[in-house]
Amino acid sequence: MLDHTITGGGGIRLHLLENGNIRGRPIVFIHGISQSSHTWMRQLNSDLARTYRLIAMDLRGHGLSDKPQDAYADSRLWADDVQAVIEELELDHPVLCGWSYGPLVILDYVRHFGESAVGGLIFVGGVTKLGSDEAASVLTADFLNLVPGFFSDDTEQSVRSLRDLIKLCHAQELSEEDRYHMLGYNVSAPAFVRRAMLTRSIDNDDLLPGLRKPALIAHGSSDAVVKAAVIERQMRSIKSATIQMMNTGHACFWDDAPGFNQSLRNFADTL
Repeated sequence: MLDHTITGGGGIRLHLLENGNIRGRPIVFIHGISQSSHTWMRQLNSDLARTYRLIAMDLRGHGLSDKPQDAYADSRLWADDVQAVIEELELDHPVLCGWSYGPLVILDYVRHFGESAVGGLIFVGGVTKLGSDEAASVLTADFLNLVPGFFSDDTEQSVRSLRDLIKLCHAQELSEEDRYHMLGYNVSAPAFVRRAMLTRSIDNDDLLPGLRKPALIAHGSSDAVVKAAVIERQMRSIKSATIQMMNTGHACFWDDAPGFNQSLRNFADTL
């Protein structure tokens, strides 16, 4: 496993993890809010590494990346972060794979840089908009009820909400080791980062019908964070998309890592 530190949008330092075949198709994994590159360990440490070049970002404000106070509202900054990964690691038409909030970052990138430098797109339990009643309508009440705790500067309330988020994300019972590992990187993202990210007002639905690169939409049938209604309301307008429902919770890639990894392989091998 390699560690990289690169310069992202606005000059901040971004941390990346890399594993796999340096000559293989690059796959860039983009995690959700309050998560980290470690979210993708069941991909980074899998047999995918024999074939593909696997890179997992710590988004700005997360993990070992810089955590500036005010650098989360501008979509160009998020786009520049993804562009920096592609340029600094000299990635040839990578697959961009985003979970939950991750597709918002991918669409920030597409808005400013287009699709020409990427090979394909994967949205996992993803959303495409924030900051409106329509955007909130595809999020579950259980998730929305946790948002005040995500924003709280009170440590106990914040940790309690993040612990509940981890439970919501997984349909299967986690081991104690995995649960505490996840809680550790969840709490490492400051409350001001979560506030700034979730109070963005963005709508990327204008981009979806124009996407031309192959896309895979993976969604858990037991997702307790993002409703399956997001597929009909938003994702089906991506004409190039293949939609796959998985017997998992919100974290498809964790609950059924072998199944998700095979789907990823099948998708990447067609590009």
